Amino acid sequence: QVQLVESGGGLVQAGGSLRLSCAASGRTFSPYAMGWFRQAPGKEREFVAAINRSGLSTYYADSVKGRFTISRDNAKNMVYLQMNSLEPEDTAVYYCAARSGTSLSYSLHEYRYWGQGTQVTVSS
Repeated sequence: QVQLVESGGGLVQAGGSLRLSCAASGRTFSPYAMGWFRQAPGKEREFVAAINRSGLSTYYADSVKGRFTISRDNAKNMVYLQMNSLEPEDTAVYYCAARSGTSLSYSLHEYRYWGQGTQVTVSS
């Protein structure tokens, strides 16, 4: 069992930045590939970014590529999402998720553990 807790969300103006954090506890953190997803009101949950177990490989949704950066610190059991040049369309609840396996995945169905989410609101 892995417990995930997100933090760092908030209200920011368009063009601003936020850094989300995800703290993992429970089982050893390093065997899990990690991902960030988001869900806007009235929309389905969608993939944002993923990182493999070592942190050397990452994958991004086209909508955030070049603006967001996912990273991890296995020694601290932490995953981060640095979000720059934020747009009102980025407004959503952001979720951290963990999956077993070595490969990256954009499919939410492949992630076993989920956090409770943190709200990000970008004003225009």
